[in-house]
Amino acid sequence: MFKTKKLLVFFCIFILSLNSCGFYKRSDVKDNPVNVEERARKNVQEGRGIRFGKGATRGGDFDFASSNSLWRASVEILDFVPLTNASYSGGIIITDWFSSEKQEPDNSKELKITVRFLSNEIRADAVDVTIFEKICSMNNCKTNKVKSKLEKELKLAILKKATLFEKDAGKRYFDEKGKNRKGSIKDK
Repeated sequence: MFKTKKLLVFFCIFILSLNSCGFYKRSDVKDNPVNVEERARKNVQEGRGIRFGKGATRGGDFDFASSNSLWRASVEILDFVPLTNASYSGGIIITDWFSSEKQEPDNSKELKITVRFLSNEIRADAVDVTIFEKICSMNNCKTNKVKSKLEKELKLAILKKATLFEKDAGKRYFDEKGKNRKGSIKDK
């Protein structure tokens, strides 16, 4: 008697767990890719699954950097120098060592710029610009953190450019969406 109740409970749980799988749904090859990788990518994009292992990312994908005005402005302002590290998820941009002036054969001076993002908002304390200087003579190199006007000028240029990007995005949004909304400013 006790075994039968156990078997009945197990059978009911088993049936209920199968119910969550859904009903059979016919699918066509043109709707679902045959390749396993493509099918898994499509399911993850549609929010119907998760992925572990090779395709998994830690912390998520940060492919939306183009929507952040500060990030876009910084990349555009620093386009004159190659970047060593540009990590949107880490909130940092680091340039490679560069030199803009003609070098003397026995003495070289190079700069490296680091931009850290402390906030996504466009404000004075949202961006931290640091400049490092490397001076190399015959067989001796020294690296120092430098306080200069260039830090403030770069920070100001980034903030100005980000403000323009933000203003342009707001204007575009109003032009596209604002005209079609009932009760918008243009309707009144």
